[in-house]
Amino acid sequence: MRLGINLGYWGGGMDADNLAVAQEADRLGYAVCWAAEAYGSDAATVLSWVAAQTERIDIGSAIFQIPARTPAMTAMTAATLDSLSGGRFRLGLGVSGPQVSEGWYGTRFDKPLSRTREYVEIVRKAMARERLSHEGEHWTLPLPDGPGKALKLTVHPVREHIPLYIAAIGPKNLEQTGEIADGALTLFCAAENMEETSLAPLRAGRAKVGKTLDGFDVCPTLPLALGDDVDALADIFRPYTALYVGGMGSRKQNFYNRLAQRMGYEKEAAEIQDKYLAGDKDGAAAAIPRELIDRTSLLGPVERIADRMQEYAAAGVTTLTVTPAGWTLDERVAALRAGVEAMERAGLA
Repeated sequence: MRLGINLGYWGGGMDADNLAVAQEADRLGYAVCWAAEAYGSDAATVLSWVAAQTERIDIGSAIFQIPARTPAMTAMTAATLDSLSGGRFRLGLGVSGPQVSEGWYGTRFDKPLSRTREYVEIVRKAMARERLSHEGEHWTLPLPDGPGKALKLTVHPVREHIPLYIAAIGPKNLEQTGEIADGALTLFCAAENMEETSLAPLRAGRAKVGKTLDGFDVCPTLPLALGDDVDALADIFRPYTALYVGGMGSRKQNFYNRLAQRMGYEKEAAEIQDKYLAGDKDGAAAAIPRELIDRTSLLGPVERIADRMQEYAAAGVTTLTVTPAGWTLDERVAALRAGVEAMERAGLA
């Protein structure tokens, strides 16, 4: 099992610290540094900035939002980032959610599975430098009855195959991800029930194309907080958990709320969502069971974190991405170093 780091979103006033964290992760031997986007900072610019000031660590989009870019533009960006970084780029894609897709990008959030499949097909074709022609439900290239012609990418990526990941939470999306991608990016992943919530549908998708999970990157992101008071550490992540379980997406389309239900928290998930959508964010945070946070985070002293890492490795995780908690750069760097120490204690390094 390898370690990754997720820098989250930029533009919150901690950009210099984020770069320092990425550089420290590079020095410590972390495998990959991911950056996210929603409707603030874009991930491509951030990743080019990080790549220019690191040496060995891979850079990855977690995620490039599918409604934000045409497939051809994504292929261009991936090829450029792979070239600029010397072959260190990993392409992570996701459909985002209905509020961002329709409210920010003006793209209908309909048929996300078929849209993702078609998008990936076009991106792969473009990155392989094939002449780009496609006739599908969501995209037609070139457009008919016009001056457009089938073009091919003019630049050469460093590698023939850039690893492609999909952010997947629901069973159908996970199954399709196993079928069409090289890895899966997940959130709120508990080692205890990974088989039913993640691995079983991924395995089913791999089987559809005659493959197993061998070589497929199972890559959950978990918050990491170092300290002795586990209850106090769990409280740090109450607003974060409330946002996703209670307010990410709409009442009818919240993938994280459904995941919490599949994990056995049906009643609690409904209460969290009701309170969050009613504007009671503090009440939503207070309604989150401490156990849910503990099961989906790495909390405590190094020894406890090492035990949890062993559980994730045994469950089938191949890249464990952490988001180090802390209000200062020193705290976040300490958490980063604790992740490496925990891996060594667990015998995984």
